[in-house]
Amino acid sequence: MGDENRTELIQVHFQTFSSLLEMQLLIFLAFLLVYLLSLCGNATVALTVHTDHSLHTPMYFFLANLAVLEIFYSSVIASLALVNLLSGRKATISLAGCGTQMFFFVFLGSAECILLVIMAYDRYVAICHPLRYTLIMNWTVCACLVSGSLVLGFLLALQLTILLFHLPFCGTNEINHFYCDVLPVLQLACANTQIHQATLFVVSVIVLTIPFLLICISYVFIVAAILKIRSAAGRNSAFSTCSSHLTVVLLQYGCCSFIYLHPSSSYSPEQGQVVSVVYTFVTPLLNPLIYSMRNKDLKDALGRALGRAILSQRK
Repeated sequence: MGDENRTELIQVHFQTFSSLLEMQLLIFLAFLLVYLLSLCGNATVALTVHTDHSLHTPMYFFLANLAVLEIFYSSVIASLALVNLLSGRKATISLAGCGTQMFFFVFLGSAECILLVIMAYDRYVAICHPLRYTLIMNWTVCACLVSGSLVLGFLLALQLTILLFHLPFCGTNEINHFYCDVLPVLQLACANTQIHQATLFVVSVIVLTIPFLLICISYVFIVAAILKIRSAAGRNSAFSTCSSHLTVVLLQYGCCSFIYLHPSSSYSPEQGQVVSVVYTFVTPLLNPLIYSMRNKDLKDALGRALGRAILSQRK
């Protein structure tokens, strides 16, 4: 790994949809608006769960943690993307900075995918074993599950980032993307990357395939249990709660699987950018909207919080 093959700067640029400066500014404003709305939405969900004692249950504990992860996850990507769009030219980032961004992207994204499995397990226990729910999902277990998702995400991200950034980089040193994603960085390497591609595939299976299969299995039991509920109101309430989680799962796993479970040789930078916009900007915005619209308890808590805020201002 000679010095001539190493680089201290990697040029990261967002492939603009138009060469017009006005259009570039419009895209920047749209991305900034989506990012700010996602921050507000997820922060509102997390604060509402924290302040409203009626929401101090395992389901909302996991939801609040998901909202906090979404805040950090979208911020890791949006910072460089928005600067790049606003500057109107190719932004540069150091090799260490690129590695840091990739690490936190993989870390937070992996933890989020694992947390979605935990939320599915929580719904499975609540619906299929309601009498034992408080015994199984006690606060110690909940804290351990969330901590486990963070630790596993951290270890996977650390291993993948260290392995990838020990490669020699050469050529143009330009990433045809708007952040330091794994596959675009891997394309810069001027060495054999078969081991790295295999490692990425294993990580993708651990983070995407296995969790998705576990979620599908849990929902088979959940749907079977819901259909046995005699009360129509009970069935509707259960389906409403589960449909919110299932919608988020399909958005997150669908987009990520499209990118990371394909062979690296068939990766398309153009498609990668479009799909990445969905799961880095759009999904963090939709998650709090999906949960707040489909969950009566959360809507009621948001209404109470808004009412208290209005009354405090009048006083």
